[in-house]
Amino acid sequence: MARLRAPDGCPWDQEQTHATLVRCLIDEVSELIDTIDRNDLPHMREELGDVLIQVVFHARLAEEAGLFNFDDVARDINEKLVRRHPHVFGADKLQTSEQVLVQWEVIKATEKKNGPKPSSVFKNLPPRLPALMFAEAVWKQIAKKNLPVGKSVDSAQVAALSPHLTEEQLGRMLFELTAAAQAKGLDPEDALRKHANQVMRDVEARLQPATA
Repeated sequence: MARLRAPDGCPWDQEQTHATLVRCLIDEVSELIDTIDRNDLPHMREELGDVLIQVVFHARLAEEAGLFNFDDVARDINEKLVRRHPHVFGADKLQTSEQVLVQWEVIKATEKKNGPKPSSVFKNLPPRLPALMFAEAVWKQIAKKNLPVGKSVDSAQVAALSPHLTEEQLGRMLFELTAAAQAKGLDPEDALRKHANQVMRDVEARLQPATA
């Protein structure tokens, strides 16, 4: 990558920035996910390399700016894995994945105390998450923190659907809603993202009197 970015390297690579590479990263991750969905192991190896080169590329850009390099990235993730797995690298042994997840959240919460604070009761969510993943993350936080939902969520309907909903039924419902949206000229991705944001605003509004 250093050679590609050199003055006598590749013109395209020389022009790239962190921002211009975002779409490339999304595309490469999507192609990797496709090989996972198809259990296509030979091509998975190739796509993992394509994702890795994106990490290398961003690290090289940062190194050129005097910020950090690939070794720093690898060192940081190694230290994080050790820090968040005291049951493996320390004496605090755990027996179940449930215990591991509880401990993971405790350690992560301790780490975040010294990091940037969330702008709201909801932790900062990556804005480029697909709308379905974004909505899922919002609801996960609502359920985890037992947050009060506003009129934008019919809690009774959620409770009624949950015990009986199967993956097949869910897939069919989502597909039919997508088809209906297309027939109406609506963007389901945009609609879901807007509604998820509305849910967040409703929750914030309901909490505001108690925190004012």
